[in-house]
Amino acid sequence: MTDSDITPTVARRARHDWRKGTVPGAGPVAAPPLGRPPGRPALLALLCSLSLAACTETARLPPSASLGPDPVLPPPAKSLIPTVDIAPAVGWPSGAQPVGAPGTRVQAFAGDLDHPRWLYVLPNGDVLVAETNAPPRPKDRQGIKGWVMAQVMKRAGAAVPSANRITLLRDADGDGVAEGRFAFLEGLNSPFGMTLVGSDLYVANTDALVRFPYRDGDTQIAAAGVPVVALPGGPRNHHWTKNVIASPHGTRLYVTVGSNSNVAEHGIDAESGRAAIWEVDPATGAHRIFASGLRNPNGLDWEPQTGKLWTVVNERDELGSDLVPDFLTSVADGGFYGWPYSYFGAHVDERVKPARPELVARAIKPDYALVPHSAALGLVFGEKSALPPPFRDGAFIGLHGSWNRRPPSGYKVVFVPFSNGAPSGEPIDVLTGFVNDDGEAQGRPVGVAIDSRGALLVADDVGNVVWRVSASDAATGAGTAGSGQ
Repeated sequence: MTDSDITPTVARRARHDWRKGTVPGAGPVAAPPLGRPPGRPALLALLCSLSLAACTETARLPPSASLGPDPVLPPPAKSLIPTVDIAPAVGWPSGAQPVGAPGTRVQAFAGDLDHPRWLYVLPNGDVLVAETNAPPRPKDRQGIKGWVMAQVMKRAGAAVPSANRITLLRDADGDGVAEGRFAFLEGLNSPFGMTLVGSDLYVANTDALVRFPYRDGDTQIAAAGVPVVALPGGPRNHHWTKNVIASPHGTRLYVTVGSNSNVAEHGIDAESGRAAIWEVDPATGAHRIFASGLRNPNGLDWEPQTGKLWTVVNERDELGSDLVPDFLTSVADGGFYGWPYSYFGAHVDERVKPARPELVARAIKPDYALVPHSAALGLVFGEKSALPPPFRDGAFIGLHGSWNRRPPSGYKVVFVPFSNGAPSGEPIDVLTGFVNDDGEAQGRPVGVAIDSRGALLVADDVGNVVWRVSASDAATGAGTAGSGQ
């Protein structure tokens, strides 16, 4: 589609809708802070970004072709404007919930939360949930394309203010529902990752790793946090989430820092310290880049057989519905994984200038591809799982859901089987039903964790629920396998 394909009638209507604060097919939106209506190139961007059928490409590969150690990587789909196809957020109707895999029971562990994103289970069984969202980012989403993307994120339920809070949930009677709820930490700055080492609780805010004192059984921390190390933030802060995990002996912390762009379009200098996993000495704050070239790593966990660190990564956008697969991979000390210069090993991204062939030559190919654009966020290995086989040896992954793929991908929790410390089969659906028959998102899964009794917890930031998935037990009336009831 070219600019000349937009008829004057369509152009006039779109300009009228722009002024009135509405967009065709998207309903009411906030009018952009512009002094005049958009020109024709900007109008084309607006219309195509909102997924008008004539401007949208579609996936040609089945999802299975994009999975595993050797995914099919077709040529990039080049277009002026990327595909936008997102499930509008509507929340769960009364009595509705996700559908669990056969042999499991699903229940709401806690509801009426405020955009719950990440989970951490304390040694005593209490569950911490980060109620959080992006901080102010005045330099992100600039320009007409940025404005359009901001509207898309609003439709996805990703534009609510951040509660900046960590809430403690307590299930004292062991019935799988948290009857205790406490404001554990407040006044944070877009918190995300959490980890406990001894009596020190570490919280990864969007711009700093902070330490708080913790005693077993605490339901509130009133003490001020002690900064451990500053993390890249700033007025753009494109990928704002920062996760943290402790080494098995607690002597080092590992922190994820996503890129400040899609493919370094703001210049490589804006990516200093980003697209990386940091190793931090909690005693001194000294840090180094442990691994780099990871566009947006989020979930982290230690694989139980090998002891290796693994992560899930959101790969780059705007190369078409079939590129680029998100991935699950082990993380090598000093490893470089390609971003922004290449993807899935040595596949060069021609958009990035100047090229760096010497870096592409040493880019590590990830271990396991996931469906493109599915937004892999949560990660936890299942060695402590009490779910039925095969949900033991392998990794649970929360797939938040795509915006840059038609048809959409993700919007579910999957389990990747492992054998001898490595992925060994296709993903198995664990929790589905987040998107209804009308293509609307009733929920979107983010963080995943195993609770003290081996059930899987899932943070749902659109449904505002933490779901609990346990083994069904029909003999005691606990539920019907796979029914979600």
